Amino acid sequence: MKLLYFAWIRAKIGMAEETVTLPPEVGDVGQLLDWLETRGANFAAALKERGVVKVAVNQEYVGKDHKLGTGDEVALFPPVTGG
Repeated sequence: MKLLYFAWIRAKIGMAEETVTLPPEVGDVGQLLDWLETRGANFAAALKERGVVKVAVNQEYVGKDHKLGTGDEVALFPPVTGG
């Protein structure tokens, strides 16, 4: 699975993207975020305010209960504002 990180999430994690193999117990977006948080202090800091983190799977916004597949592209980013 390809993970993409944007804006301050990328800055806190320290990378823009990575490819990972998820543990068997990670089947949806909420479980992915739980797992990512355990990967180190930088991930925990980036996901501290999880309520504002937006997630897109294969370039579509999804909720925390969205099921994941091994070939998915998952993007994490803060709220987007315009003006």
